Amino acid sequence: MTIVYLTAEIGLKSDLHTYSGGLGVLAGDHVKSAADAGIDLIAVTLLYRQGYSEQHLDDNGIQTESYRDIDPAQHLEDTGIEITLPLDGTQIQSRLWKMVVEGVNGSKVDVIFLDTRHPENPERFANLGERLYGGDDSTRIRQEYLLGVGGIHALDALGIEIDGLHLNEGHCTFAALEMLNRGWSREELKQKTLFTTHTPVPAGHDRFTWPAVEEVLGDLLPDDVRDIANSGDTCSMSHLGIGLCGSTNAVSKLNAEVASEMFHGTRIHPITNGIHHTTWTSTATANLFDEQIQGWRSNPERVREAFDIPANALRMAREKNRSFLRQMVEERTGVILDPERLTIGFARRFATYKRANLVFSNLARLRTIGAGRIQFVFSGKAHPRDEGGKNLIRQIFEGAQELRDEIPVAFLQDYSMEIGRAMTGGVDVWLNNPIRPMEASGTSGMKAAMNGVPNLSILDGWWPEACIHGVNGWAIGDSEGERDDERDANALYRILEQDVLPVWENDRDRWTSIMLASMVASAGFTGARMIQDYIRFYDDFRTD
Repeated sequence: MTIVYLTAEIGLKSDLHTYSGGLGVLAGDHVKSAADAGIDLIAVTLLYRQGYSEQHLDDNGIQTESYRDIDPAQHLEDTGIEITLPLDGTQIQSRLWKMVVEGVNGSKVDVIFLDTRHPENPERFANLGERLYGGDDSTRIRQEYLLGVGGIHALDALGIEIDGLHLNEGHCTFAALEMLNRGWSREELKQKTLFTTHTPVPAGHDRFTWPAVEEVLGDLLPDDVRDIANSGDTCSMSHLGIGLCGSTNAVSKLNAEVASEMFHGTRIHPITNGIHHTTWTSTATANLFDEQIQGWRSNPERVREAFDIPANALRMAREKNRSFLRQMVEERTGVILDPERLTIGFARRFATYKRANLVFSNLARLRTIGAGRIQFVFSGKAHPRDEGGKNLIRQIFEGAQELRDEIPVAFLQDYSMEIGRAMTGGVDVWLNNPIRPMEASGTSGMKAAMNGVPNLSILDGWWPEACIHGVNGWAIGDSEGERDDERDANALYRILEQDVLPVWENDRDRWTSIMLASMVASAGFTGARMIQDYIRFYDDFRTD
């Protein structure tokens, strides 16, 4: 039984930058975890020849971007297969590239990349797949046509018989329409298709005008498509996808509650995200687990045995991780971190709802709490057109300048999987303070926890399912429903001052216990657990 997993972005390795953030990295972890589990799955995505933007920051934190061509031959295998699709009254050509992902037991999953840089394509088609999340709506809808409809054509060209579809967000929705075109009935489509939603805010879901959809899709649109989408004057790709699919899941328990309110009348199943454990454990942590936890690579559930790791062994591994990060920070930023201070890490997309600057809300209070005691490492990109996100970066730089004599602050530019791995392994506390409930799940905190780094986080995303306050990390505030930046900042300062720093400075044994408890908690948030949850839906695809 072949499951087709379609995704607009995917993070498989750091230098193949066809990902922007958590959604893409999670897709990579999904594929790796499927390979570990021996699932008959094939993934389909687009090859963005310029990927996502490279970030450049000046001394004031002003972000500019550049784009570096990806040479697919350095990363991928050329299948030699091409497909042709009708588009805009003519045809678009796409070459298929492949990466083979091998699981821990030797099972393999193919990832297919559709490439439009083809000599027979006119310039507007050749450039269609240049940039991830680039261009206007006209470009985006044609990218989604290529991903969804072209993805199905690609599998046909590869001789793959499709037993089920897993649509990772609304970008992939057109694949469902193509399967109807190929003879699946509505009932078959509902039985054999799963839709995953990650985005808890309406603005995060692609919408196109109905004339634009009709122009691109043409005869692929069923007569009742507007009724299926039930999204008003514009076509919401998520509403259309959910209307076509038989099952829908969100990516945490809280996210499922939020999504149920967004998509009224739809049963939303919670499947909390998980991380691919061998990808995100640092070298030192992996060596520690190899020595102390037999079989953890093939069965990450064994990480629940982390409480048995000797304290000295854990501390030695943690110091290797911390030293590696300090070296990276010094080499890339010139900032020298103090090994005795508490290092707080914050790294993710610089979307405004994530409130990267919350800890800098009251510099006087932060200085009183943390001068000579704490230091920060930040990383993350703002979308090239997100001025609000870019402004957050500038504010981080302004705060760093004001605090420079008392609290070191480093910003690692051009956030990548490589930087993410170094930071989630090398800081002492992982900070996360989004506006609740706008963080669907997030996975960086899971990566930190697996490396023995406790979370200090708003009760959003996955953290309400994992947090035991003061045992494996700390909750910032309670489960408040309304935004209040001042309230949340004050809660953050209070916990940092009264809970985190006293343990870090005065109770080494308890800090070690919190690190071990973080590792134990992370065992419930692995890709191995996540993929088993998805298998329950995949198995239903073949039910007669």
